[in-house]
Amino acid sequence: MRRDPEVQMAVNQYQLGLPRMPVSGHAGELLGRGAGSSLEFQEYREYMPGDDIRHLDWAAYARSDTLMIRLYREEISPRSEILLDASLSMTTGGAAKSLVARQLAGMFSMLSGQLGGRPRIVPIDDSRPLARLGLDDLERLGPMPFSGKRTMNELVTENLIPLSRQAVRIVISDFLFPHDPAALVKKLAADASAIWIIQLLNEWEADPTPIGGRRLVDVETAAETDLLLDRNTVSQYRGRLGRVQEELAQACRRAHGRFAKLVADRGLTALCRSELCAADMLRPV
Repeated sequence: MRRDPEVQMAVNQYQLGLPRMPVSGHAGELLGRGAGSSLEFQEYREYMPGDDIRHLDWAAYARSDTLMIRLYREEISPRSEILLDASLSMTTGGAAKSLVARQLAGMFSMLSGQLGGRPRIVPIDDSRPLARLGLDDLERLGPMPFSGKRTMNELVTENLIPLSRQAVRIVISDFLFPHDPAALVKKLAADASAIWIIQLLNEWEADPTPIGGRRLVDVETAAETDLLLDRNTVSQYRGRLGRVQEELAQACRRAHGRFAKLVADRGLTALCRSELCAADMLRPV
């Protein structure tokens, strides 16, 4: 990925959309969103098991009947954790989706490294234990097969994905698998300092057209289904996809995270300039 011209261009033109220290702070230093030692209050979030109970806000509990944690600004070196869906589903519709997924993982890793961070890319596949790729391993992304047959939701539910505490967690997937968006995002956001969810689809998945009768084959299970892809079927699919996207976006807002939906066929350069900047995941240098 270091030799990919689109990735190099993006790394030169953008920075991660992370909060910075106020002017009186050290130049370039970042602020985390975990419960830090600073006295500057930042925001609330719902209590999760393992949180420091010293930061519980009992007044907020009295008002809302919900245990809330007070979060304080904490100076950190940005530790990023990029969960990359490497399942067979990411190969559908040609090479665009898996290519852009690799490019995104490499780009976010390199941008974090420029800030002195310790980025790790975790390809979500059938390997046990799952690999953790650092900056020195980026060239392994190129030939990496997208061959996993189990879904991210299954692995998260079974606690098979190693999650680092207080990391900026970036999740790249098509999310075209059975899941409860609220439950999945809550698990993915656990112990993270920030959660960014990126849904990456190919052009046909994002906006299909009626094409008549077809035999559909599930790339992960090889199960076959005969389906008439008429206007009614396509309309139902678009409705379900829209509901999943809205539920993912709502779950991200509840977790104080960010959500972006991308169409891989548009290419990395266009996606960085529009959708990723609009979601404040990237900012022009």
